[in-house]
Amino acid sequence: MNFSRFFSVFIFLVSFNSFSAELKKINITGLDSISKGTVLNYLPIEVGDDVLDASLDFLKESLFKTNLFSEINVQFNDSTLYVLLKENPTIKFLDIKNFKEDKVLSEKIIDELKQNFELTNGKVFSKANFEKLLGNINFLYQDKAYFKSKIKVDTEIDQDNRIGIVIDIEENEQALISSFEISGTRYFPESDLIDLFSIGEPDIFIINYFTEKDHFSKKALNAGIESIKSKYLESGFLDIRIADTTVKYLDEKDSLSISILIDEGKQYRLKNINFRGELLKLNSSDLRSYIAVNDGDIFKRKDIVSGLNKIASLYHDLGYAFANVNSNLSTSKNSDLIEVNVDVDLDKRIFLNRIDITGNFTTQDDVIRRALLLNEGEVYSKEELTESIKRVKRLGFFSKVDYEIKRHKVDNDKVDIFIEVEETKTGEISVGLSHSNSTGASLTAGISQKNILGTGNTLKAAFSNSDAVQEASFYFLDPNFNSSGHSISYGFFDKSTDAANLDTSSYNLDETGVKFGYGVPTSINSNIFGEIKIASIDLTCGSSLLSDESSQCLSNADIDTNLTLTFSDDSLNDFYFASEGSKNILTSSLSLPVGDYKYYQILASHRSYHPVMRDKVFKASTRLNYASGYGGKELPFFKRFYEGGSSSVRGFDFNSLGAKYSSTGKPKGGELSVVSSLALISSLDFAGLDNENMRLGGFVDVGNLSEKTSNFDIADMRVSAGIQFSWLTPIGPIGVVYAQPLVKKSTDKTQSFAFELGATF
Repeated sequence: MNFSRFFSVFIFLVSFNSFSAELKKINITGLDSISKGTVLNYLPIEVGDDVLDASLDFLKESLFKTNLFSEINVQFNDSTLYVLLKENPTIKFLDIKNFKEDKVLSEKIIDELKQNFELTNGKVFSKANFEKLLGNINFLYQDKAYFKSKIKVDTEIDQDNRIGIVIDIEENEQALISSFEISGTRYFPESDLIDLFSIGEPDIFIINYFTEKDHFSKKALNAGIESIKSKYLESGFLDIRIADTTVKYLDEKDSLSISILIDEGKQYRLKNINFRGELLKLNSSDLRSYIAVNDGDIFKRKDIVSGLNKIASLYHDLGYAFANVNSNLSTSKNSDLIEVNVDVDLDKRIFLNRIDITGNFTTQDDVIRRALLLNEGEVYSKEELTESIKRVKRLGFFSKVDYEIKRHKVDNDKVDIFIEVEETKTGEISVGLSHSNSTGASLTAGISQKNILGTGNTLKAAFSNSDAVQEASFYFLDPNFNSSGHSISYGFFDKSTDAANLDTSSYNLDETGVKFGYGVPTSINSNIFGEIKIASIDLTCGSSLLSDESSQCLSNADIDTNLTLTFSDDSLNDFYFASEGSKNILTSSLSLPVGDYKYYQILASHRSYHPVMRDKVFKASTRLNYASGYGGKELPFFKRFYEGGSSSVRGFDFNSLGAKYSSTGKPKGGELSVVSSLALISSLDFAGLDNENMRLGGFVDVGNLSEKTSNFDIADMRVSAGIQFSWLTPIGPIGVVYAQPLVKKSTDKTQSFAFELGATF
């Protein structure tokens, strides 16, 4: 007899004052699907034990607890225990009908309830669990103010002892909120506190139809109450208390009246902050500067906590990975001043033992490790680890990058860092034969890969042959040419364009050349990249363009030697879906006097991301392009800028903005272009979609270009607004844009829908 069985027998033997007899036999009847061995296992006694007549109820209770039986009869005669059982039926089906999806119940919620209470098909039916299920359903309806809802249950047991259950729900109407008031507040206006709730008195009809402001939810009520507490705590009311919350059902109106009574307490001010513990070389004044609350100011918990987190990060960056910075508050009954005592517990200085990288099935370990600012054996730094993860994300090779820090099991002054990546598509190989009205028949082949063979190098090679364009090109970039992080690139190109077949101005342009580039890092996030390009250019203009651009079309210029310098600073925390940081690029390009062309270009761009809510990001971007000729030469017309389209001012046709040729009506391009955009970007968590790889955002675009810089007029700016959906798929990022012009000219061409490959926010 094991200990648990002995203990059970001992309990019911000592619990009754009656004579006992030895159990010699156990007789079990009434079983169908349950084995006799299962029943014996649940009984707290076995053959050879002493049985008390008065203990039979204890035996029945043990079997009832199994939820396997609907009827149990236990008798003891002539040393034999007789157990007569009636099994609970098995569940054939359990259907819940007539509920409105997502009002209170949904198929997902129903499945979870069935699983939680073990009432799925094939399970043994338990009356107790079924009553709990009904109780939970009733609670869900009451919680959302469906006070007149009714639940009807129909059951049927077939000859095989299987039960079918139908729960019919009569939801009726939800009781709506008719009044909502908050009293007891003196410091904040009542209206400010009511605005913290997502529920309340109804908005005007049209708006309320969408917001459902007057639809009650206990969860929403509690969330609003917590927001009130936080608002008061952040303003120094540490004794804030919700004295009463009343939700009254008005049966005659079938509506709800909600009232909340607040006890504000007193408002505290900061007396001083004391630092205790091992501070290293930092003194109290040094640490105090990290907390943006002065002595005598209103006590602001958020600023205190933020300052303590900065102090903790400071010690983490000094190698004390497990340093704790805790605070406790000291107040007195007769004073509104509060004293903060900060305890600094550094623990041990931590060194990095090992960096383990997984998930990179294509990308080589070295490609990831050279992006890290930490090396094994060095002192741990939280700041460097955080920046390292950002640098790995900015590579653009991974759709997901996670990390975990674990303390070494033996050497507790060391940690291991485990980095897990999920690779995304970084290139494509294409071979095809196509035909379009704009380019004619086209044979294309190419490869574009920014992580060729997992080395982190970029390789692009392409061949195209159509009525409009014949092109062969090759480009290679090694972003880590040496141990100092220098980069090198080189390539060649041979391209012939018949613009007449592209529905633009009539000209033929043949370009053949080579280019070479070299880059040097200037900081962990920035670099300078220089590139020289030498190209032979052969331009032949059609008759219509010859009259518009005669000075250029009749020139014999044929060599363009171009030097480009680019400064880039990138602190974004992700390549595809950044949520914070910025990226700034400044490029200057100059056609050197040794060539036949004399022009220069300056291009500047800025992108920044700012988290504004739990899963929302505000994006601001601006791009300015300027070009001109020098030395008495004009800017070549094929080097002008063009705007309009999905990567410019969305809602307008591709390259359609700006001045047009009077003879053909085709875009002329311009010397100066400005495009700005504001966007609010959200994950799709609210829709239950892929929160990691999908984004939805609304945007406003403003921009235009001017044929001549001197003619630039802000009144010519175009404005559009729309939405964009971006999805990082296994074959690469795609984007769908819908935009409508808000400010336009009558001659503008518009395009509402656009589909992009390689699109990101």
